[in-house]
Amino acid sequence: MTAPVFVVEEMPTAAEYVLDGPEGRHAVSVKRLRPGEDLFLTDGAGRWAEGVVAGTEGKDRLIVRVGPVSEEPAQSPRITVVQALPKGDRGELAVETMTETGVDAIVPWAAARCVTQWRGERGAKALGKWRTTAREAGKQSRRVRFPDVADAMTSKQVAALLANADLGVVLHESGAEPLATAVLPDRGEIVLVIGPEGGVSPEELDLFAEAGAKAYRLGRTVLRTSTAGTAATALLLGRTGRWS
Repeated sequence: MTAPVFVVEEMPTAAEYVLDGPEGRHAVSVKRLRPGEDLFLTDGAGRWAEGVVAGTEGKDRLIVRVGPVSEEPAQSPRITVVQALPKGDRGELAVETMTETGVDAIVPWAAARCVTQWRGERGAKALGKWRTTAREAGKQSRRVRFPDVADAMTSKQVAALLANADLGVVLHESGAEPLATAVLPDRGEIVLVIGPEGGVSPEELDLFAEAGAKAYRLGRTVLRTSTAGTAATALLLGRTGRWS
């Protein structure tokens, strides 16, 4: 899939579709698509269709001839990354690269040692940025099933998530075993916890261990919180065969 991807609220039911609004403006004025060029339409939830540009109207309306709608099934095992809140714009960087890599869900985590805190309007704005980043990165990487970005969770909520996982992983230097040799499930869900710049606290490690999670190390070097999730996701996708 090399043609550009555009997101629609609902998949077309007719043979011709008008792509307008911000997506139409992007297609006409930024991508400058012309009649005869290919594209893909998706709802971001796995449904997609090939299309061919039939014409344009003004600066923000693209007339598309649409093919049959297909659906990409959810892949297994599902990979959810619990991402501690990084400083500055590194959260969006983490979301962007994890989306491009292929993660299925992202959970913002208000860890004890997070410098950044999401509260009130600031938190809602930051969450909105994460979700917009996931959507845009999904389009850029030609995905048709974008990752879910959950509301921010507390450590207790993360522990509950780990308790229901088929494999719970906490990346931490105390791990006796490398993630590269961990026994992975064939199906179900893997939940991967990425700590903040200050690390996962001993209390959080104990809480997650009680929920059934195990500490693993990723490698010999120490990665930033904004890049560790992407590296670990790539490793898991390769080992589970999802990249084959």
